[in-house]
Amino acid sequence: MSNPRLLVVQNDAQDDARRLGDWLVEAGADLHVVQADAGEPLPDDLTGFDGLVVMGGAQPAYDVDGAPASPWFPQLRALLREAVGKRVATLGVCLGGQLLADALGGRVEPAAAGPEIGAFLVAKRDVAETDPLFAMLPFTPDVYQWHVDEITVLPPGAVLLASSPRVAHQAFRVGDRAWGLQFHIECDQPMLASWAADDSGSLEQAGLDAETVLARCAAVEADVEEVWRPFAGRFVAVASGRGVGRGIPLPVIEA
Repeated sequence: MSNPRLLVVQNDAQDDARRLGDWLVEAGADLHVVQADAGEPLPDDLTGFDGLVVMGGAQPAYDVDGAPASPWFPQLRALLREAVGKRVATLGVCLGGQLLADALGGRVEPAAAGPEIGAFLVAKRDVAETDPLFAMLPFTPDVYQWHVDEITVLPPGAVLLASSPRVAHQAFRVGDRAWGLQFHIECDQPMLASWAADDSGSLEQAGLDAETVLARCAAVEADVEEVWRPFAGRFVAVASGRGVGRGIPLPVIEA
């Protein structure tokens, strides 16, 4: 069996696949990265790809003044709809998760509680115990948060997999092969430091200082890897067509 080929869409130069990309490759995936933020064109469709991974970015997922926040978003939304319709394994991270929700009829809006930034815990919902990717996660996994918008309405038929007191919709699944995450799992410390350095007021709005946020993120880096590296491996297993079944968790794949 050949390695699954994943289309990875980069929406922002400061949020490449980073550690998530390394974990996907370690699990046997071949990555085709499109730097849409740099003007590289998205494919017309997903022919030849076994999976779609959409990364984060500073843009809003929703239209602004009647126009998409980035010119490639209409095509990206079309690819996300195609992926769900054709059961192509899909993972959206932060903005990517918001775009997945938006493309399928959900709603994304400015976060009611303001920016969520730093190291946090999210909590699995009971239904996550039968999810191929989430079943083997601990009840409250560590994640990184850095967003000013949130998914306020999930797409029709979506299954809520993780939540938190601050943001209700932290992770969801649409169909049996498409997952959206509100949080980040891909970050290393230089990436987080670059976000803090270029912050345009979100830290101040949240009453946070960069040094404290970065120290707390560094403290959970090993825990994030312990949980989300095998998660990436399970996503590759879904993309390759191995072990997918409702209510049947996939095995942990160690690099």
